[in-house]
Amino acid sequence: MSLSVGIVGLPNVGKSTLFNALLKRQAALAANYPFATIEPNVGIVDVPDIRLEKLVEVVKNEYSSKFKDREIPEKVIPAVVKFYDIAGLVKGASQGEGLGNQFLAHIREVDSIVHVVRAFNDENVVKAGSVNPKEDIEVINTELALADLQTVQKVYNRVEGDYKKNKDKENTEKLNIMNKLNSGLNNGEPARDILTKDEKDSAKDLNLLTIKPVIFVLNVSEEELNNNIAQWLGNSTNNAIIICAKVESELCSFDEGEKQTYMKSIGITESGLDKLIRKAYKILELQSFLTAGPKELRAWTIKKGTKAPQAAGVIHTDFERGFITAEVVGFDNLIEAGSWKIAKDRGLIRIEGKNYVMQDGDVVEFRFSA
Repeated sequence: MSLSVGIVGLPNVGKSTLFNALLKRQAALAANYPFATIEPNVGIVDVPDIRLEKLVEVVKNEYSSKFKDREIPEKVIPAVVKFYDIAGLVKGASQGEGLGNQFLAHIREVDSIVHVVRAFNDENVVKAGSVNPKEDIEVINTELALADLQTVQKVYNRVEGDYKKNKDKENTEKLNIMNKLNSGLNNGEPARDILTKDEKDSAKDLNLLTIKPVIFVLNVSEEELNNNIAQWLGNSTNNAIIICAKVESELCSFDEGEKQTYMKSIGITESGLDKLIRKAYKILELQSFLTAGPKELRAWTIKKGTKAPQAAGVIHTDFERGFITAEVVGFDNLIEAGSWKIAKDRGLIRIEGKNYVMQDGDVVEFRFSA
């Protein structure tokens, strides 16, 4: 699985500039007028993972003597994030304003939402929202909630009809969920705050916009990069990060040495890409496991709590169907040993069965029957 993230916000808040910086190329049109982006631009970005770099040496130690005619490992494949640059929403989008219906449909396709909020002043860039980031956030939240309310109301009568015909446990639970959503969305609450985890699972078919996890990105000027988020959002700072899209654009033109020097000079320790992906993995409860062989060294994305057979299925469905065991070693233990063989000799490699819950950074070899 790969993580998909939709970048949304009011027009001219810096969405396309951030998207371009994330992709390290000018892939989207960043123009000084609303609706510069119509179709969602899509880009796939590598997930930074220093563990892959360290495992390259382990794989070389293990296999180079056996494959002297080629570079080992032949491929290094990181996990990826798919970013969608979705056109600017405006007040009234839920009613079709500003091509709203088209844009809202694009948001339904992603796993999570990055909501870019303008917190910089620039007289040369047209401002579509208010002067208050909190109010701008409310505009988008309200439009998404209204769109979800329309979805709920479309299916409410059917759910209520099923309940009247048969008041069993399943139909009772469905009607309770619909009532909770109807009441909460009418009050402007997002579905993610209205429903319990089990209720969210039951409501998956509704494909609600406000049930998706959200990261708020405050796009600030370079001078305000090290300010406290509370300056703009008060106490509402959960799942919020500060980024300067202009700085991110500059960073993507530097080599690694220049990038580190520049970040140090402006008082930041990681790029906006790293911050975004780290935050996205956290709110979506994702983690990575690793496979390491002479042909391919790779990071794979799974949900926390995933068991070994299902993790094997991420690589190939046959691996899950024919799962026998998983040979597992922790990343740190493997690095310390220097090779899979030495780790095995030291008893660091465990044989795990179908009930093993995968841990972040596990290095795995799956055994399966064809």
